[in-house]
Amino acid sequence: MTTATLLALGAAFLHAAWNLLVKTSDDRFLAAWGQFLMGALLFAPVLLVIGPPGLDVVPLLVCSSVVNVVYVGALVQAYRTGDFSLAYPLARGGGALVAAVGGVWLLSDELGPGSWVAILVVVAGLASLVRPGAATAALGWSALTAAAIGTYTTIDVAGARRSSGFGYGISVMIGAALAVSLAGVAVGRAPAFVRSFRTAWWRYAVGGVCTTLAYSMVLAAGRLAPVGYVAALREFSVVIGALAGWVLLDERFGRHRVYASGVVAAGLTLLVVLR
Repeated sequence: MTTATLLALGAAFLHAAWNLLVKTSDDRFLAAWGQFLMGALLFAPVLLVIGPPGLDVVPLLVCSSVVNVVYVGALVQAYRTGDFSLAYPLARGGGALVAAVGGVWLLSDELGPGSWVAILVVVAGLASLVRPGAATAALGWSALTAAAIGTYTTIDVAGARRSSGFGYGISVMIGAALAVSLAGVAVGRAPAFVRSFRTAWWRYAVGGVCTTLAYSMVLAAGRLAPVGYVAALREFSVVIGALAGWVLLDERFGRHRVYASGVVAAGLTLLVVLR
């Protein structure tokens, strides 16, 4: 159990880390594009070994890939218009909340009375993140990011349940990288993306490694401990993100947002435990 705990917490740290790399990049869209692409390249050889998922999940893979384009676009705008200590916890915590509710509506998951109390705790934590004077644009883009996270998570859960979870997960990453690349080419950013490798290739590589390791560590932890336990620990990334914005980026209201993110993490933990 100790190993699983360290793996899950490490995954939470790495997830916050690659998002921080996007936030602090000169061109956030190119940074997200590069990290998705590097993550896909790192995972592709593994898919060749274990084999792809079945053809029956291809529609889900396509849908998830399209939603990931929305996710990247909204995430980039959320980081452009708002603090990291606000946008990341709102997006990540809100996305987990949307996924939980989406599971009830679309996947026939069941939530008992205790789980709905936990959802209220999450909502209270998310609401307390917002201080007077917060930019409306940042809140809107963070909410759209959360909706995208919840949507693709619900789709991916359905896909994983119909196939091998590991193979499906790798396929999703590759599909998302391809979809984001097509979107980048369509809006005319391909020349800038190619030029950016001269100076930012190492950031893309580090971000891709963080993404790859985070995913792998969650899978490894899930083999050693109950999935609910791993998922609960992983959601502490919202606290890590708020703390990074406060300590590393010197953002205002950082201390308050760390406390509020702690409430969100506690609510998400209760949601997993009480399911």
